[in-house]
Amino acid sequence: MCEVKKSASQRGIGIIAFLAGFIGALLVGWVVFPNVLYSTKTQPIAFLHSSHQDSDCQDCHFFREDGSYSGLPKLEKCAECHAEPMGDSPEEKKLVEEYIQQEREIPWLVYAWQPDNVYFSHAAHTQTQGIECVRCHRDVTKETKNPTFKENRLTGYSSKTMKMVECEKCHAERGASNACHVCHK
Repeated sequence: MCEVKKSASQRGIGIIAFLAGFIGALLVGWVVFPNVLYSTKTQPIAFLHSSHQDSDCQDCHFFREDGSYSGLPKLEKCAECHAEPMGDSPEEKKLVEEYIQQEREIPWLVYAWQPDNVYFSHAAHTQTQGIECVRCHRDVTKETKNPTFKENRLTGYSSKTMKMVECEKCHAERGASNACHVCHK
């Protein structure tokens, strides 16, 4: 058999082609795919926690008598203060006219919604362990606008949904069990 030798220029072209393909794959994986995977959505109302500084967090986010966490407040909670517009902002008008007067729950986009197979007790973490809310959730007290909501087109979860690695890290720091059955039911 005849052995064919590749010239230096052919090897150079091969290396350049490999590098171009490698860089192209990195760009697709790091830039293109994430932009295709997530769609950007806006909240139905521009709600700001900073405009509610006269309230305590527990006024809207509280533990029920059975120890379960209330999560996002229901419309009736908003209606306690906002039965009538409290100013002339278009968002306030929208809240009152489109939701409160129509008795229609606000379809909030939840930044930290966990998958159905995750069991998480807020009481066990905040009341028993004394962990501050901002350990897992963003500090909303100084926000001047709603953060962008990026929804994963495949799963429907927010890009801000807490990842399991964060839970595992905190459990390891505190000496808590990382066994699967602790968080997954």
